[in-house]
Amino acid sequence: MVRSLALIFAALLAAPAAAQEMVVIAHRGASAERPEHTLAAYERAIDQGADYIEPDLVATKDLVLVARHENELSGTTDVASREEFEDRRRDKTIDGQRVAGWFAEDFTLAELRTLRAKERIPTLRPANARFDGLYEVPTFADIVRLVRAKEAESGRRIGLYPELKHPTFMLQYAGIDMVDLLLRDLSQLGITPQDPVFIQSFEIAPLQRLKQRGGGFRLVQLVKPEDGPADEPAIRYAEMIAPAGLAEIAKYADAVGAHIALLLTPDGTPTTLVADAKAAGLAVHAWTVRPENEFLPAMLRSGTDPKGRGCDGALLAMLRAAGVSGVFADHPGRAVDAVKGGKENLLCSVSGAR
Repeated sequence: MVRSLALIFAALLAAPAAAQEMVVIAHRGASAERPEHTLAAYERAIDQGADYIEPDLVATKDLVLVARHENELSGTTDVASREEFEDRRRDKTIDGQRVAGWFAEDFTLAELRTLRAKERIPTLRPANARFDGLYEVPTFADIVRLVRAKEAESGRRIGLYPELKHPTFMLQYAGIDMVDLLLRDLSQLGITPQDPVFIQSFEIAPLQRLKQRGGGFRLVQLVKPEDGPADEPAIRYAEMIAPAGLAEIAKYADAVGAHIALLLTPDGTPTTLVADAKAAGLAVHAWTVRPENEFLPAMLRSGTDPKGRGCDGALLAMLRAAGVSGVFADHPGRAVDAVKGGKENLLCSVSGAR
């Protein structure tokens, strides 16, 4: 396996420089080092050199956009231990899946502010759990204020890459229009299409509405290996990434945000998706590079501990050689080192790979 990985590296290091330029998007902030979607995670990602930070957006009962990976709150906050909110527990069907828990749209912002964030996967990221209880749930406006403060401090631009979570569910079952809320916030915060902003969604109609009403913000259609958009149940993502489907996406979006399994074969060689997307006029951003062995292909793992750090630098190199123009990373510091730090950083832990 070490020999095969070394051969892959040889090919990657010979790749032309033009194929090696890509931006680093901090996935939920520096989520490999701090509880995700907290100001601490975003600030750490910015300090590590991330080009963009990515807040997933859900809405409160009083129509405030806040950052959580899901509208269900118990996985990332202490809500389940709060007796005063015990009666808020609900069962809901979201995008065809039955979900039990506590939901952001059933809380006002003031109530949500009393909760504290916790690590979502503490068995794999026990060091993050040390920060449980320290941070509150930030609003989108909080995140923008942080970005502006860090831009003033560092003298560099920092991009925003928000995702609208479950917008069709929120509109149909909660009466909350996520597109309206996002456009309202962008306008009130003085953010324009000339700023470094991408807006992403797994659904189609919200992006089409943003295309019509958003005034030119760059839009990203997210795709994954299974299923299809929640708002278009007859369509599969597999159809959308075929050349004809990509041509349709290009009518309303500027890029495709693709799961790594759609971009690389099991041995690390590229699929045709990047070339097909570029032929349609679309950029490609890859999600998500995580440093732990648990999330890496077998040939890029180092040792047998699932939470051990593997060769994520090699995966970044493969994606760069495949021609993606952006990559989501849970550890943006490692990604910045690999993407922008030179060939030496790409070698990672090849000698220890199994």
